[in-house]
Amino acid sequence: MLRKPIVTVVGHVDHGKTTLLDSIRQTTVTEGEAGKITQAIGASIIPVETIQRVCGNLMKEELKLPGLLFIDTPGHAAFSTLRKRGGSLADIAIVVVDLNEGFMPQTEEAIDILKKSKTPFLIAANKMDLIQGWEKKEGTILTEINSQHPKVQQQLETKMYELVGKLHEKFELNADRFDRVQDYTSQIAIVPISAFTQEGLPEVLMVLIGLVQKYLEKCLECDVTGNAKGTILEVKEQKGARDSGQLGLWR
Repeated sequence: MLRKPIVTVVGHVDHGKTTLLDSIRQTTVTEGEAGKITQAIGASIIPVETIQRVCGNLMKEELKLPGLLFIDTPGHAAFSTLRKRGGSLADIAIVVVDLNEGFMPQTEEAIDILKKSKTPFLIAANKMDLIQGWEKKEGTILTEINSQHPKVQQQLETKMYELVGKLHEKFELNADRFDRVQDYTSQIAIVPISAFTQEGLPEVLMVLIGLVQKYLEKCLECDVTGNAKGTILEVKEQKGARDSGQLGLWR
């Protein structure tokens, strides 16, 4: 049988990683974090029903996966070790970058980690709705882009190709907007999104699921009757009433 793929969400602080997951889960985890910034590693199981709800009519191919397991990592500079653990554990990753700010130090660090661990990833170019003149419309993200004012479309193209150029210059990686990628084995897909307005979320999940089912299916096969293996991502000591340390594990 197939297990759930482990999907790590990485990127710079305040670029929208947890907001992206909140929009998919229909939760408000970001609101409960200090300064609305993730402070620790978190894990979320995304069931098939949620995937189908988010993707809607875009779900064309058969969904073979039993769901997704997301690992949300902190983006602050102090949490470098947690990002390394999350990146090394992942089957695939989503790198969230603010489309308007571009690649920042923790984004670059995250990509370095993924490259060293040979973890495939896609890029969610977030905060598209903050482009001057952007208007939210109905339909797929490509339909929305094509219905924007030409000046807005040009701004988006410029920002997208700044990301493409940075990936090539800094990391020697080829990339393009997801609908223009010709070979997913040699190009990184960039999906423009707004985690806040939920625009582009179906496309992110569809690209993610497509990559996993086409290239990683063999890696997800598991024998549920055999021995299990786990990885401890974070250990937290909590003193009990008897002063005997208790360990809380974030998985």
